[in-house]
Amino acid sequence: MTPASPIVRALTLSIAASSLAKGVLFAVSALFFTSVLGLSPATVGLGLTLAGGCGMAAAFGAGWLADRAGAHRVLAAATLVQGVALAAYCRAGNPMSFFVVAAAAVGAQGAQRTAQATLVALHCTGPERITVRARLRVVTNVFVGLGSAAATAALADGTATGYRIAMLAASALVLASIMPLRGLPPRRAASTSRPSMRTPLKDGRYVVIAALYGLLTVQFGLLTVGMPLWVTGHTRAPAATVALLLVLNTVLVAVFQVPAARLVTDVRTAGRTVLCSSVLLVLTCVFYAAAGPLPAAAAVGVLILAVLTASAAEVLSEAGAWSLAFELADPASPGGYQGVSQTGFAAGTMLAPLVVTGTGIAHGAPGWLLLAAMFLTAGVGTDRLAGVASGRLAGRHRG
Repeated sequence: MTPASPIVRALTLSIAASSLAKGVLFAVSALFFTSVLGLSPATVGLGLTLAGGCGMAAAFGAGWLADRAGAHRVLAAATLVQGVALAAYCRAGNPMSFFVVAAAAVGAQGAQRTAQATLVALHCTGPERITVRARLRVVTNVFVGLGSAAATAALADGTATGYRIAMLAASALVLASIMPLRGLPPRRAASTSRPSMRTPLKDGRYVVIAALYGLLTVQFGLLTVGMPLWVTGHTRAPAATVALLLVLNTVLVAVFQVPAARLVTDVRTAGRTVLCSSVLLVLTCVFYAAAGPLPAAAAVGVLILAVLTASAAEVLSEAGAWSLAFELADPASPGGYQGVSQTGFAAGTMLAPLVVTGTGIAHGAPGWLLLAAMFLTAGVGTDRLAGVASGRLAGRHRG
């Protein structure tokens, strides 16, 4: 058993519980906000967009705080805030209170991601970091699926009481996810007793790579927003195809995320892996566009191809991005650097619905090609920067 094993075990148990909660929220939150709280879809959309901005700020701030107070403390505190916020949704009966609660919930989630990545950076080394991140992501996907399945009881019940019970259950699961984190040993950054005074914002290459990671993160909006809208509104495929494609993606990511992580061995291969993922995303966009005018059976076949390439791109891009986020970071300031990387992720997540609906969904084939060009640009840029960084690291080691 490696020294990191207790940390990995604690993170695994914590993420399993919080992912169950996330699955419940995915299934019931939109209907809860509109049907039970009586908020308009526009109000919900605006509130969650503003909350996404809070998530970006929290992701960055949590990194700064993790270097000073400890990533384990930041993670526990952020998880507590999120658990309380989920319960508070049940009392958010007007737009202003909804905005405040959503900001707290989404902000806490951004801080959690940074703290989790910082713990992996501190307690694991080399390729082990990528393998651990991959395994944790598999745990996340599997338990999100289980949580969504469990939430069908609330959806079938369809009452306000059922929805409130589901939201409170999600809150309880998040609060329970704090328990495995109790007693985690503190650990400071390597080779120093104080956090580095060098701000990661002055590391231009790292900031640009994080921004490009944000562009690639828009790919998640393809599956959660773009695909359902495209299938039901712009193809002849039956609506049930949406569920089939979502399940297919979940299974593929769960099976192939860890093997994909093993393909990344250094900064150079990380850049090439991200480039490969961007090419696969180009194919995904082309497949979505091609499915539009086809007969139903052919459209389903092409849509399956789109999800196959999208799933491959997903596991490869994440593996490459994790490696770059860890290997190019200043070891004296792991929290600050992981905060910058997670800020890129949060920005991409926040903008994904707007970008996907404003390109492929709004403009059809030309929009899909524009989206493909964005992904390819992000992949090429990341590969170029990784190549330069790899050369400098090799020269430093020879010196």
